[in-house]
Amino acid sequence: MNIKQIIKEEVENVKMVDYHVRNKIPFSENVYRVGSDNYFKVIKEARRAYKLGEIKPLNEADKDLFENSHLGEWAMFEGERVPLDFPMYIETLDEKKKKKKDPPLNKPTKNTGGGKKYKVYVRSKSGGVKKITYGDSKGGLKGNWNSAEARKSFAARHKCEQKKDKTTSGYWACRAHKDFGTNVPGRFW
Repeated sequence: MNIKQIIKEEVENVKMVDYHVRNKIPFSENVYRVGSDNYFKVIKEARRAYKLGEIKPLNEADKDLFENSHLGEWAMFEGERVPLDFPMYIETLDEKKKKKKDPPLNKPTKNTGGGKKYKVYVRSKSGGVKKITYGDSKGGLKGNWNSAEARKSFAARHKCEQKKDKTTSGYWACRAHKDFGTNVPGRFW
């Protein structure tokens, strides 16, 4: 962080404290979301201003916050930077890192994100979700799935009979006729 950024951040912190003071909002009722970066910054800056005699506490909770608390200060604990006097920090972190829903597994769809023509999400061997893309990306070759001769030729060329691993594009390419063809029978090899 360069000196200009540090000065800009300090000015913003002073403005946050000034807002509380002008509007007579106790710092114990911080206007920022509990656990956010600004929540900690405004309390730290207010404590600094209190110690310099620039502001007075609006209530007993603020006085206690400035004199008997370390809220707004950070320390290292078990290799992680954590705020002092803020026991619900882990819960706040958990809210920030809400678990994403897994996409539908084993349901092939058209790929709109560029690259290959089709995509499917599968469970990898390690337990995570893996995206598989397959099919001609340029749209030059089209699956002639209604022709029994073309299907047989495709299956022979790509050795579809040997493709058993769902985490490979070959497996899904050999089965694309079922997902994207019309009135095409099941396996043809």
